[in-house]
Amino acid sequence: MSKVIYVDKPEGITSFDVCYKLRKVFNTKAIGHTGTLDPLASGVMIVLVDKATKANQFLVGDDKEYVAEVVYGYQTDTLDKDGKIIKKEDFKVPDPKDLNAVLDSYIKTYDQEPPLTSAIKVKGKKLYDYQRQGLSVEIPKRKVTIYDMTLLEAKDDGFSFKVKVSSGTYIRSLSRDILDDLGLIGTLVSLRRISVGSIEVKDCDKLDAILEGRYHTHSLYDVLASRYEVYEFEDDKAIRNGKKIKIDTPNDEVLIAKDKIALAIYRREDKDIFRSSRGLF
Repeated sequence: MSKVIYVDKPEGITSFDVCYKLRKVFNTKAIGHTGTLDPLASGVMIVLVDKATKANQFLVGDDKEYVAEVVYGYQTDTLDKDGKIIKKEDFKVPDPKDLNAVLDSYIKTYDQEPPLTSAIKVKGKKLYDYQRQGLSVEIPKRKVTIYDMTLLEAKDDGFSFKVKVSSGTYIRSLSRDILDDLGLIGTLVSLRRISVGSIEVKDCDKLDAILEGRYHTHSLYDVLASRYEVYEFEDDKAIRNGKKIKIDTPNDEVLIAKDKIALAIYRREDKDIFRSSRGLF
């Protein structure tokens, strides 16, 4: 059965580790997720079980919100505390007013350079593979949007902040850019994802609780119906066969369902003719 689980990922393990542990809980190898969290990070992780994995492409791209902490004085090759220290510097603690001004200056859309240790592909190879092999590569910048950012605490050794960003934004890179504008070096030491779209960390189950059998499930239909217009279609066999159908709607994509069971995502082909984009059965 298709299930969606909202997991509060703990710090110290990879997103793959989470999925691997959940295979035993749900007795299936068909487990995926909609957005990686580094081992350093904790918080909201949306996990797809069984046939729900087929809907992955329709459940990505949400805005995300984080709480992050940065310390001054050293930088690592991964831009976070899990990396190898490559530089150390004495520092002067910035005035909170200056720190706030720099944070405010990043509430915009800008071209961000991802970390070299990211999984973004360049010429068919992931950036972290270039880094591991000691190869040089031009890192392509990506357009990201910072919707809101608030200084939570300014300390003598660093600061913490809350930020809402577009999908694809690297908080490690954002922290580096902020530090650059302050004339400092530093490292991300804590990161918690507190929301993905409308899903907040309070909606999530702790991984330990899930492993003990205490968790909540969400139907794929409910999750998709919160994003797409639903078109009920009685002839599910026709949908399974990929039949084109006529739909009167201003939306270019719709969820095809029967009795609140998600069958497929259909996309506009021409005027009011829609064809299957992805079967979910």
